[in-house]
Amino acid sequence: MTSRSFLAFDIGAESGRAIAGAFDGDSLKLVEVHRFPNKPARVGPHLYWNVLSLWDEIQTGLRKAAAQFGHVAGVGVDTWGVDFALLDKHDELIGNPHHYRDARTDGMVEAAFQRVPRERIFESTGIQFMQLNTLYQLLAMAQADAPALRMACTFLMMPDVFHHWLTGCKVCEFSNATTTQCYDPRVGDWARGLLDALGIPSHFLPPIVQPGTDLGPLLPALVRALDADGLRQTRVIAPATHDTGSAVAGVPASAGRYAYISSGTWSLLGAVVDRAVITPQALQFNFTNEGGVGGTFRLLKNIMGLWLVQECRRRWASPSGELMPYDELFGLAEQAPPLVTLIDPDDASFLHPDDMPAAIADYCRRTGQPVPDGRGAMVRCILESLALKYRYTLDQLQALLGYAVEVIHVVGGGSQNAALCQFTADACGLPVVAGPAEATAIGNLSVQMAACGELASMNEARQVIRRSFALTTYQPRSAARWEEARARFEALMRPA
Repeated sequence: MTSRSFLAFDIGAESGRAIAGAFDGDSLKLVEVHRFPNKPARVGPHLYWNVLSLWDEIQTGLRKAAAQFGHVAGVGVDTWGVDFALLDKHDELIGNPHHYRDARTDGMVEAAFQRVPRERIFESTGIQFMQLNTLYQLLAMAQADAPALRMACTFLMMPDVFHHWLTGCKVCEFSNATTTQCYDPRVGDWARGLLDALGIPSHFLPPIVQPGTDLGPLLPALVRALDADGLRQTRVIAPATHDTGSAVAGVPASAGRYAYISSGTWSLLGAVVDRAVITPQALQFNFTNEGGVGGTFRLLKNIMGLWLVQECRRRWASPSGELMPYDELFGLAEQAPPLVTLIDPDDASFLHPDDMPAAIADYCRRTGQPVPDGRGAMVRCILESLALKYRYTLDQLQALLGYAVEVIHVVGGGSQNAALCQFTADACGLPVVAGPAEATAIGNLSVQMAACGELASMNEARQVIRRSFALTTYQPRSAARWEEARARFEALMRPA
C-alpha cells in the first residue's frame, strides 16, 4: 500500500476480522490481516460472550498489522448491537457480558409494558421492540436485583469496551447507543426518564460521541506490551461501531431512492433518513430508528436473517463435527422445487431453538404446510421466505418514507449468496445490486479515513467504493409465481 494504512476490526456474531485499508487516490485497497472465530460460551442456563478471547484477538490483529505495514494511522472497532459490559469503580470488568440470545430476557418486554405503556417506550426511543434489546436485558437485571447492576460505575457497549481497553476512554458511540432502546433521539441523550420509570439505574451511562470521533492514541502500556513501534502514533477513531451502521456507510449507492439490506446472521432492511421517524405507523410496523453517520438515522427493520441456515447447518454437522460447506447447501437449495413451503423467519420459535430444523418442521405442521423434504428443500424454504419477508417489510418501509424505492442494495456476507439475491429481486420486483461483501469493514475504514482527512467526505467515500469493488446486479423475474407466493406469505403474517 502506498498511502497511510488504517485498520478496521469488524466482529460479528460468528467471527471477527482485522481488515487493513488504504486509499491510493483512486481506489480503496483492502488486505485481510487477521481472522478469528467468535464463539459464545454456555455456563449453566446462561449464554455469554468470550470477551477476553476477543480482546486477545484484537491485540493479535494489531501486532500483525504493525508487522505488515510498519505504521498504522488509525484503528476502529465495530460489533453487533445491544450487548454491553459493566465496569466497577476501578474500571474492572464485572462478570462476563451476556449474549443477546440469553434466555434471561424471556418475558421482559411484557414486564416492561406492565410498568410503562408500549406507546411511551416507542415515543421515547423510536426503537423496534425485540426482547434482546439492551433495555430488556437491564430490566431483567433490575428485577433480579443483580449484584453486577449495583456494583456498576460504567456501562459500555461491546465495541466501546474494546475502545476503552485501547485508549482508556469511556464513551458510547452514537450508532450503537441507539440500538439499546435506552436513547431518546429527540433529546439527543439517554432516555433517563424512561429508565427511571422502569426502575433501571442510569448513573453509569457515559457520554455519547458521534462516528468519526478521535478517541486518542493507543495506551503506551499496550504499545509496549505489543512491542510494535508502528503503533506509537496510531489514533483510535470511533467508526459507526454498530456493524450495521458501518455496513450502511459502506453502501455504494448513487440513486437517492434506495433501500439497503445488510445481510448476514441478521438481515437489516431500511433506508437512510435525516431524522428519526417516530409516528403511530412506525410503531404499528415495529420499525426502528438507529443512528447513522453524519447525524443521520437508519430507519429499518431487523429480520432474523441467515441465522436460520447457520443453525440448520450446525445441527446437520457430522458426528465428528464437520460442517457441510455453505456452497454445497445453497447448491442443493437451488435444485429443490420452488416456493413449496413458507415460514415467517421472525417467528419466536426461531430465536434460540436447540434444534432449528425441528423448529421449522413444527412451524410447518402448525400452519398446515408440508415439511421440507431434505436439506436442500429446507434451505430453499428459508431463503425464499427471507425474500418474501423483505418484500413485506419493504412495503411497510415505503409507506413510512412516502415514496417508492427504485433499487435495493444488498451488502455484507449475504451479498455473495446468489440464490438469496435473485429471490430478493424476484420477490420485491426491483433490481438488486449486491456487494461489497466487506461493506462493514469498508464503512468502518471510510469513517476513519474521512475523520483523518484521507477522504474528503462520506460522499467521496461512496464514489470510491463504487470504483473499487465489483458489484453484481440481479433483475426480477417470474413475477406471477412470486405474487402468488406473496399472497400465501402475507396470510401467514396475519394474526390467527
